Amino acid sequence: MASQVMIALALSLVGGFSTSIGGLFVVLNHTPDLKMLGILQGFAAGLMLSISFFDLAHNALNTLGFLKGNVWFFVGALFFASIVNFIPEPSFVSRNEETEDDGSTKDMNRKHQHQILFSGIITAVGISLHNFPEGMAVFLGSMKGLRVGINLALAIALHNIPEGVAVALPVYFATQSKWQAFKLATLSGFAEPLGVIFVAYLFPSSLSPEILEGLLGSVGGVMAFLTLHEMLPLAFEYAGHKQAVQAVFVGMALMSASLYFLEISLPEEMSM
Repeated sequence: MASQVMIALALSLVGGFSTSIGGLFVVLNHTPDLKMLGILQGFAAGLMLSISFFDLAHNALNTLGFLKGNVWFFVGALFFASIVNFIPEPSFVSRNEETEDDGSTKDMNRKHQHQILFSGIITAVGISLHNFPEGMAVFLGSMKGLRVGINLALAIALHNIPEGVAVALPVYFATQSKWQAFKLATLSGFAEPLGVIFVAYLFPSSLSPEILEGLLGSVGGVMAFLTLHEMLPLAFEYAGHKQAVQAVFVGMALMSASLYFLEISLPEEMSM
């Protein structure tokens, strides 16, 4: 059992660290202007909505039925909505800088930076919640065989790269810190090996499929809420409605293709 857990941990790290690759794509490029940021935020919102509705909520509805699936989904959304009310918008501008200039232009730029940074932080929370059950899937897959575990880990790794982009992009734009953007994208991937540890040591014999699917449905509600509450408003404000909506659908199409690749990598009895 211990050797299987170590193998699953190693495989989950492959998938988890792929968010770092997404972060690198962001920090190795020049900082985008506000319009480009809006387009990329729309793209990231499409990724998140596709995960939420086409993966997590979809599976909960199919497994638990329409009523229970919806209850779990909206419980997650309401839970995260209540949490957001208690999270203060972060400020990365020092008090000295705030007193240097009271001009409206600087105040507006500071407001944009606060909004963008806050969006990046809660996106990282949502991605972490999504990566946690993926770690569980890697563990369960590796228990069925090394080939299954490797295929699943590689599929998740490809699937997680755009998620790293979604986390790192707003953080880099708001702070101008490549290290902060890369660090937060990497940390969001660490939820994957935590998922392995969780299922291996707290549920060594069995994990109720109904409870697991319900929790995943709640994660879908969390991700849908943070996308609609934080990411889409920024995309509309900076890129305009037309280009933001186009970016959303491009992001949804890419993540749907990624989910399909992940689906065909699973054995039939583990189909998501």
